[in-house]
Amino acid sequence: MKLVIADDHPLFRIGLKYALRDQGFEVLAEASDGIQALEAIRQFRPDAALLDVKMPGMTGIEVCEKLRATNPDVVSVLITTFAEPAIVQAARSAGARGYLSKETAPEELARQLREIVAHPEVDRLPQVDVPRLTPREGDVLPLLAQGYSNKEIARSLGVSPDTIKDHLARLYAKLDARDRTDAVGRARTLGLIG
Repeated sequence: MKLVIADDHPLFRIGLKYALRDQGFEVLAEASDGIQALEAIRQFRPDAALLDVKMPGMTGIEVCEKLRATNPDVVSVLITTFAEPAIVQAARSAGARGYLSKETAPEELARQLREIVAHPEVDRLPQVDVPRLTPREGDVLPLLAQGYSNKEIARSLGVSPDTIKDHLARLYAKLDARDRTDAVGRARTLGLIG
C-alpha cells in the first residue's frame, strides 16, 4: 500500500515513516505542511494520505476537503492527538475516512490503516455527540454569528439582555466554548449554523 504522510513535527514524521515501512507500507513522500502534502499527493498518486490534523499553511482537514474535490480516489486519513468533537465533525464533513491516534502502537495503526483503505465506504471516525439546543438557543446562535451584541440580540428576540447572557452561558457550556468567537466556530463545525 502506497502512502504520503504529512506532519509538521519532523521526529514524529520520520518515526511514523519507518514504523509504517516496517509494517509493509511504501511511503512515497513525506510533507511538513498541508500545501506540501497536496503537492506530493498530486505528484505520487498514493493509495492513501495520512495527515496530521493541525499543520501550518493548510490543516489536514483542509487537505481532505481539497482531495475530495480533486483526488477522490486517495483515501484521506487523519492522525492526531486531538479528539475534540468539533474536530471530528469537521473531519467527517471534509471527507476524511479515518481518524487515528498518534498514541496507537505501530502494529495497531497499520491494521487500522489497512482496514480504512480496504473499505473507505465505512465511516470509521468517532461518533460525535452534537449538543441539543433549546429553541431559544437556536434563535440566539445565528444572531451571535452575525455579530450582534447582547443588547441587539435581546431587542431582536424581545427579551432582556440578562436573559441573553443566560442563554449565552448555556450555549458556551454546551459547545465547550471560551467566548463568542469560539462558540460560533464550534457551532459551524458541528453544523448547528451555516
